[in-house]
Amino acid sequence: MLALVLVVVVAACDRIFPERVDLTLPDPSAVAAIYEKQGVDAEFRFSGNVLELVVQQDRDQLRRGGPLWARVGPYIYLFTSSTRDVLERYPGIAAVRVITKTGDVEVARAMLLRDALNEITWQRAIAVNATALTQGTTRPSTMDALARYGEEITTHEYNPDYVPPREE
Repeated sequence: MLALVLVVVVAACDRIFPERVDLTLPDPSAVAAIYEKQGVDAEFRFSGNVLELVVQQDRDQLRRGGPLWARVGPYIYLFTSSTRDVLERYPGIAAVRVITKTGDVEVARAMLLRDALNEITWQRAIAVNATALTQGTTRPSTMDALARYGEEITTHEYNPDYVPPREE
């Protein structure tokens, strides 16, 4: 009888103690391989359990596009299928932070928390990003829409030399 009870208890353990999620962080090169499929050239590193992408932004782009290009920089890299895939594949990553720089000077940073977007809002974020990337030079309002969308969802900071503080 005791053997039967033990068999039932052991069989029920997976319901009582569900399989633990592997929270091991990947090697940055594994993450880089996912982003490289979309042509992203960045430095990949971890700060605790936050994945950081450090991306160089062209000075001429910032000179021509001004504060709008400085604001939109991080969101171009955050709202991609690569970011979504990384967060799905590696549950140990709590957030993704993109830092844009020109040379050694930080221009902007934005951090997207793991659960900030769901399946539907991920689709919207990727679509807003794609629209901005394809139409941004002819319709700057699409870039502004991407920046505003990102500012609603992320924690972000802008270098005041590139993006003057907004008056409230």
